[in-house]
Amino acid sequence: MNQSLVITRYARTLLKFVQETGHGAVVCSEADVLERAIFTLPELKRMIEAKDVVPAFDKKKLLQAALGNKMSPELSRFIGLVLKNGRDELLSDILRDFIDMYNKCQGIRRASLVCATEPSPWLIQRIRALVKSKTGDDTILEVQVDPALIGGFVLDTYDYLLDASVKRRLDLMKEAIIEQNRRII
Repeated sequence: MNQSLVITRYARTLLKFVQETGHGAVVCSEADVLERAIFTLPELKRMIEAKDVVPAFDKKKLLQAALGNKMSPELSRFIGLVLKNGRDELLSDILRDFIDMYNKCQGIRRASLVCATEPSPWLIQRIRALVKSKTGDDTILEVQVDPALIGGFVLDTYDYLLDASVKRRLDLMKEAIIEQNRRII
């Protein structure tokens, strides 16, 4: 079966389950912590996703430890189901899809803002207002600093990309000059 279809089905199942129990916010925040831990800790990712390296029971314990041994019953039950069905390698993607689905149901949108320097609170407020005006959703803004942009920012809401960086402008100018020189020769 197509992996993206499997990921979506599991995420949708967890979403329906937490909507029934009313503990969506708790499960979403726990899922976010787990997804980030799996993404940022390569050793944890390897142990969780590899088959026959760590038994399913121990994988669940590892994930509980990543949450400080405080996992909601809903998430614990769901992770047990995922591991029992041998979908270990998809867990991170399932959690990410679930988080996105839950946030969408709550009218929240995740966005990434990459700036050349630390952005001012005014800029962050304006970016949130821009996203709200375009999508109608409140925004969870993940801010990163990348000096390679030289100046400006890049805003990515996963379905809308705004590249207002100096680096992009310089790249466009370079491409235009190269294209113009090709026509001359």
